[in-house]
Amino acid sequence: MADSNDPVLLITGASSGIGAETARAAAADGYRLMLAARSEDKLKALQQELGGEGRVAVTACDVQSISDQKAMVDKAMAAFGRIDAVFANAGRGGEPGGFSGADPDVWKDMILTNILGVGITLQVCMPALKESRGHILITGSAAGRVTIPGSMYSATKWAVSAIGYGVREEIRGSGVRVTLIEPGMVDTPFFDERPDNALEPADIARAVTYALAQPAHVDVNEILVRPTPAIK
Repeated sequence: MADSNDPVLLITGASSGIGAETARAAAADGYRLMLAARSEDKLKALQQELGGEGRVAVTACDVQSISDQKAMVDKAMAAFGRIDAVFANAGRGGEPGGFSGADPDVWKDMILTNILGVGITLQVCMPALKESRGHILITGSAAGRVTIPGSMYSATKWAVSAIGYGVREEIRGSGVRVTLIEPGMVDTPFFDERPDNALEPADIARAVTYALAQPAHVDVNEILVRPTPAIK
């Protein structure tokens, strides 16, 4: 049974990987959930797993679309009347080739998803978050802190880091907290084959729930999570 006092977490890119594991971890911590992704079938399966419509609302959403994202917020407010935290997690990886040979159409889709999509999520959710004095969490990357030769993906994550720093200063004094979650290599659907010595999505979900669990006067600005180096 849903409790109207339970906090509400909205997650983009929620159908698999880090988003889905964060949904599971947050549900276990008592959150009601608004889950958004392009794959509505996967979201509906997760909805049933995590308590059904009383606890979990879902919507198909392409984060590149402002109309989709506005509809996502409208659905969350209709279902729960509030949004206490937003995890702007939707993103995609690139392809080999570097700046010399990668497909520019792949770049375009990645840039629009990883950068524009995050910006739209923050904008459409901001009124509800200011009302609740809530929490913004953004999936950045360890790749957004170092130079990776030929990587447009890394460039998008540098931009995501800048978004996190910039929105924190823009809303300073509003009571809204901002946390950048910065994983190293994670075994997610980005990869056709499991990468060696990778983190699990649940490892990153624990970082998210750690930040969410802090008292209101504690603002965890960044969490950088890398795999323990392989034993030689």
